[in-house]
Amino acid sequence: MNLFRLDASIRTEGSVSRALADTAEQAWLAEHPGAVVTRRDLGIQPLPGDAWTVLARAVVDPAAPAPDEARELLDRLGAELLDADAFLFAVPMYNWNVPAQVKVWLDLILNHPRLGVHGDWPLKGKPAILTLSRGGGYGPGTPKEGWDHATPYLRRVLAEVFGLDLHIVEAELTHAFWNPEMASLRGLAEESLKAGHEQAAEHGLRVARLVTA
Repeated sequence: MNLFRLDASIRTEGSVSRALADTAEQAWLAEHPGAVVTRRDLGIQPLPGDAWTVLARAVVDPAAPAPDEARELLDRLGAELLDADAFLFAVPMYNWNVPAQVKVWLDLILNHPRLGVHGDWPLKGKPAILTLSRGGGYGPGTPKEGWDHATPYLRRVLAEVFGLDLHIVEAELTHAFWNPEMASLRGLAEESLKAGHEQAAEHGLRVARLVTA
């Protein structure tokens, strides 16, 4: 049994997306003690941005083949996903979108011959959890309604392009815990965080049981 976990926060302490993922992972491991957790931490070890450039150039220009190290990197990234039974993605929203390091990772994966848009959908139907954290509030009626470009993008790629059975966990207003200008929203932030951890535990258990079903 193999759970693939991807983290993207540049924070190693105090990261809400990591904390939510920890809760989901603990629920998973409670059902599968001793299971393998394959980890890729883009916040600590971002991928080289030029890897996608050379791989993409090789597609449109056969006279400019990608160097071996770029192709080997793509093979490793693809193998991490192909070998997994379930997935856990922990992604904070930065600047109203996905972090740059997540975009690089996705762009590379979408170049993979099997996992990309022209592949054979090897991940279709496999269960996945996406834990999202957002510093502000972006729901209906809020001043920044519609500014969250991360959630719809990730849902589109993970669920519709890769075909994963995606379960989403969310926590908002996380900046209220440290930003004095958002102090009046701390109560709502605490409620959102509590609900997020409850969702993470539920989804972790559900996904673990889906793998054994």
